[in-house]
Amino acid sequence: MARPERATPIGGELLGGRGLVVPAGVKAPPKTAAKSYVIADAVTGEVLAAKDPHGRYLPASTLKILTAVTLIPKLDKNAKIRPSRNACNQEGSAVGLSVKGTYSVADLFRALMMSSGNDAAMALAEANGSLRQTMADMNAEARRLQALDTVAKTPSGLDRPGQSSSAYDLALIARAGLANPDFRRYVSTKTAKFPAPKGHYEISNHNKLLYRYKGMIGVKNGWTSKAMGSFVGAAKRGDRTIIVSIMRHDGYFWDEVGKLLDWGFAFQGRGVSVGRLVDPLPAADPQATSPVGGAQSSAPVAPAPSAPAVPSHSPVSAADRRGGVGGLIAPVVIAAGLVAGLLWVIIGVRRRARARWE
Repeated sequence: MARPERATPIGGELLGGRGLVVPAGVKAPPKTAAKSYVIADAVTGEVLAAKDPHGRYLPASTLKILTAVTLIPKLDKNAKIRPSRNACNQEGSAVGLSVKGTYSVADLFRALMMSSGNDAAMALAEANGSLRQTMADMNAEARRLQALDTVAKTPSGLDRPGQSSSAYDLALIARAGLANPDFRRYVSTKTAKFPAPKGHYEISNHNKLLYRYKGMIGVKNGWTSKAMGSFVGAAKRGDRTIIVSIMRHDGYFWDEVGKLLDWGFAFQGRGVSVGRLVDPLPAADPQATSPVGGAQSSAPVAPAPSAPAVPSHSPVSAADRRGGVGGLIAPVVIAAGLVAGLLWVIIGVRRRARARWE
C-alpha cells in the first residue's frame, strides 16, 4: 500500500525510508523475509532497527491488539454477554461462540487474543454499543496513540478495502497494551477453559513463541491470503523488554522473529537508536470530538450573537425579547386608547349638535 507523505515521519527522520536502518557501527539484524519490521525497546521507546517501518500493509489479525487496547478500558470484564447470530457466524478463525451461550467480557477477550476469534471480536464490538461505534472508537484510539498509518475497518482484522497498519504502528499499539495488566494477562495466557452451552472446553494461544522463547510475554499473530503473515510480540529478560513487529511475511516466521528478539536483547547501545516509539497524545475532551464521519475544524467558531440583556426585575417576557406576540402588546394598547378617545369626541359632538336642533 502507498504511504502518505508527511513532513516529518512519526518517530524520527530515519524512519521515513523503505530500506533497512540501524545505528551507525552496529551490525544489522538477522535476515528475515518480512517486507517490513521494527525492533524496539518497550521501556525506553527506542527503535533499535527497522525496515520500511511506516510501510502500510494489511494487518490481518494483528489489528485485534487495537481492538483490545480500545475496548478493555470501556467494558466491564465481569459483564455477561449473549452473542448475536451475526457475531457467531463471522467468517475465518473463531472460538466457537453459540447464540445459546453466555460469556463474560473477560472470556471474549481471551478468545480474541488467544484463539484469534473473529466471532469474539464482533461480540465485543456489539457489547460496546455497535460495530459502527466500535470502529469510530478504534480509529480515534489509533489517532490518540499517533498510530497514523492505521485505518481500522473491522474489529477482527479481516481484510477490507482501505484497512491498513504498519510495523511501526503495531509496535506502538502493543507497547500501549502492555501497560495494561488485563491486556498482558490475556496475551500471555497459554491455555484456558472456555464456556460452552453445556460445560466448557479448552482453548490455547496461537502464539507459538509463548511455548518456546525464553521470557516471551506474548501479543498477537495474524494471517490472511492477502495480508500474508504478520506478528507483533514482546519478551522480557531482566530489566529489558523488547518488541518485534513484522508485516507481509510469505512463510514460516517464528524462528526469524526469535532471532530478531535475540538481536534486540544483545543490543548494548542504550541511548543509540534510529528513532523512537512516540508517547500517546493527551486524552481528548469527549465534548470536543467531531461526529462519526465528520471532519473537525481547527478554526475558531464565532459565538452566536446574544440578545440584549434585560434586567431580572423587568416585566418584559421572553416572547417580548424575541419580538414575538408579546412584543406587540404595548402598540396595540396605545392604538386602542387613541381609537376610543376619538370615538368619545365624535359621540360628544353629535350629542351637542342633536341638542341644538331639538
